[in-house]
Amino acid sequence: MTTVQKERTAEDLKKLAERAGRDLEDASALEILRWAAETFGKRFCVTSSMEDAVVAHLAARAMPGVDVVFLDTGYHFEETIGTRDAVEAVMDVNLITLTPVQTVAEQDAEYGPKLHDRDPDLCCKLRKVQPLEQGLKDYQAWATGLRRDESPTRANTPVVGWDDKRQKVKISPIARWTQDDVDAYVTEHGVLTNPLLMDGYASVGCAPCTRRVLQGEDARAGRWAGRSKTECGLHG
Repeated sequence: MTTVQKERTAEDLKKLAERAGRDLEDASALEILRWAAETFGKRFCVTSSMEDAVVAHLAARAMPGVDVVFLDTGYHFEETIGTRDAVEAVMDVNLITLTPVQTVAEQDAEYGPKLHDRDPDLCCKLRKVQPLEQGLKDYQAWATGLRRDESPTRANTPVVGWDDKRQKVKISPIARWTQDDVDAYVTEHGVLTNPLLMDGYASVGCAPCTRRVLQGEDARAGRWAGRSKTECGLHG
């Protein structure tokens, strides 16, 4: 299915993303990922927080052996690491784990303990944003599990867009899905999900900065609760 493509310039990729965003707006998630596989081949990867493995499962159907990139921040719940290990064991993917330059202990020594409490933006930059930028450097396109219904900050997420910061095509194949759509796909295909989703967590991030959500809150309300921060920096 995949073919070797000539090297594209950033301008080529941007135009490709803008056109695909229009053309694929009404396409199914699987069709979007098949387009990505055919267009980018091994220069395409999926990123996963291991909240669930829905996009990884879809991508493996479109491109068996697809690279699935996971950021191990050193602060994850045990359940998240367990979900990653299970995905690697049972799915047709090439699981790649990225780690920050510093261990948590080394970061504590330089910046002081619990940086996530004092300066969460810097902590996210060191443990998420910088490792991802390094890990994505050889790819032209990456897929995420972003959905428009998750929060107001994600309401305009395109199914295919341009990541200007990283100069890459950014694909969100389930952007138009609702939580009901996700649940139905998980049930139909027996997709792995993080056990914390059954324990009051609607969105799973690093343990120190994630709590259970309350009745009526949006899915992202449990992340950095009590702060104006709503995103880690990976998506804006």
